[in-house]
Amino acid sequence: MGHPERILFVTGRLAEFSLREVLEKLAPQVGFEYEVAVLNVQVAALLHVPLIRRRLQVPESIDWVMLPGMCKGDLQELTDHFGVRFERGPKDHFDLPEFFGQADRPPRDLSGFDIEILAEINHAPLLSDEDILRQADLYRNKGADLIDVGCIPGESWSRVGEVVRLLVEAGHRVSIDSFDQAEVEAAVNNGAELILSCNHSNLDWVSRLGTEVVAIPDLPEDFDSLHRIVDQLLQLNTPFRIDPILEPIGYGFGASLERYYRARREFPDFEIMMGIGNLTELTEVDTAGMNLVLAALCQELRIKSVLATEVINWARTAVTEFDHARRLVKYAIENKTLPKHIHYQLVMLRDPKLKQLGAEALQNLASQIRDPNYRIFAEENEIHVMNRDGYWKGTDPYELFDQFQAVASKSLDASHAFYLGYEMCKAVTALTLGKQYQQDQPLSWGFLTQEEVSAQERRQEEGKGPQCGPR
Repeated sequence: MGHPERILFVTGRLAEFSLREVLEKLAPQVGFEYEVAVLNVQVAALLHVPLIRRRLQVPESIDWVMLPGMCKGDLQELTDHFGVRFERGPKDHFDLPEFFGQADRPPRDLSGFDIEILAEINHAPLLSDEDILRQADLYRNKGADLIDVGCIPGESWSRVGEVVRLLVEAGHRVSIDSFDQAEVEAAVNNGAELILSCNHSNLDWVSRLGTEVVAIPDLPEDFDSLHRIVDQLLQLNTPFRIDPILEPIGYGFGASLERYYRARREFPDFEIMMGIGNLTELTEVDTAGMNLVLAALCQELRIKSVLATEVINWARTAVTEFDHARRLVKYAIENKTLPKHIHYQLVMLRDPKLKQLGAEALQNLASQIRDPNYRIFAEENEIHVMNRDGYWKGTDPYELFDQFQAVASKSLDASHAFYLGYEMCKAVTALTLGKQYQQDQPLSWGFLTQEEVSAQERRQEEGKGPQCGPR
């Protein structure tokens, strides 16, 4: 047997202590040996290829070299110069266990899904054509497969045909959500491919249009009426899918779930749809978890389409949430694995895990700092601020600001004070919600995360040196 791989980990002075702690546990688990090279920079993020080439010495026993993930430059230049392979690791050395644990696994393929999303444009007659097209494009970009044109009950919209034609010409698949005969016929004549909905109140005329309908019971609790409607649609050769109607919480929610199970048992070969908006729109709670559970129910019962809405503010990302959820549950069920540690796009409020330095490492770090730049951490329900002038911690950023300003050897101008206020605001948010805070990096909000240019990078782009950020 050959000797274990020997890896050289390159870092800056301030990360050395915690990096060694991570490697001490990780190396025997993965089966490699290691050395740590600490270059003469404070923070590893400032490393770049020319600096490494000048300062690094690679021992002869090293098989390859790992650099911090934020290291700038062409690593092939280092490989050619030193004669050993150089690779970038994760941006944060606390992610090294995941990096090594998944290095040889193929990435999860989440491209597949079985469930079609119908996204409703609610009260379409009240919108301009431009707003309708814009909303349809937005829904398609969020993952919707079909645009549902929602009309207003009790009114008749004379322009529904024109609007459906505009949507079809823009490349959208369209359904019409109305019980008004004139609206439905105009929509179908202009390209609508699905009619929501059909029961005994409109069966006589809607069945003659030659377009697929969504069959619903006359009353949600009257499942037998759904049987009668299905029998008649079969006799008339009208294409259909069925929807037993999902009821809101407090209005028969549990019983409505049972109806979907019953529908799958009694209609084993028919397509089923679920209108999930009755739960997401009518329940005061963030919708991502509900969409995941509903997607799992649909996947298990072979419910191949859902009607999603984004009317109320807390459901404003419901379509995107269900798009992620349908892919996740398909992967989990097909691979007989829990929907866990697959991807984190639906973990938005809190982070999957927290990586913390701990009290000893923070104290050690504070004792090494020799410059006036402030470092900020959020751990153990406190904000930690440190530079060469001191180490302060607490829960109130205003008090902390007063404390370190009182002893600061270098006064802060307005832009630096703004930077510190911005970062401490992020730290307070992270502590409040249980999120990972890393200075100069955006908080993670799952698929809602927006990348931001760090203060250091922004000032470099503006031709100014970094002053208040981590160094």
